[in-house]
Amino acid sequence: MELTSVFNPATTSFRIMLNQISDLITAANVGIMLFFSAVVAPTVFMVLPAEWSAVFVRKFFPRYFWFLGITSAIAAALHKLPLVQTTLGLCALVFFFSVLWLTPRINLARDNKATQTFNRLHFASVGLNLLLLAVMIWLLIRSVMAA
Repeated sequence: MELTSVFNPATTSFRIMLNQISDLITAANVGIMLFFSAVVAPTVFMVLPAEWSAVFVRKFFPRYFWFLGITSAIAAALHKLPLVQTTLGLCALVFFFSVLWLTPRINLARDNKATQTFNRLHFASVGLNLLLLAVMIWLLIRSVMAA
């Protein structure tokens, strides 16, 4: 097979390659989400004083959500299976919702010492993150099974 035919958007090889790149991005996002949830977050709150961990979390989360939103959108644009493409696009929208709407309200509730509101919004944020993690794992399984 010629190299030019592999990179021709009309070929099956090219579409398969795009799906695989999308799957790799999604797998990387799953790894990032698992690593943060299982390693980074518990370590930050166990090792750092509360005021330092709060500063770290406020700097980290916007970058985390932006990165996962942008890479999920890229993965959605690359994939050719409509179910995977649509679901990854929805995941990207939820990440953008988290950074643009949810995170500022969580920070405001913390600043205003509105404990109930903070707890409710934080619970929603953690729940969305876990839901997106589960959805991305399901998408990877679904995509690999379809290949």
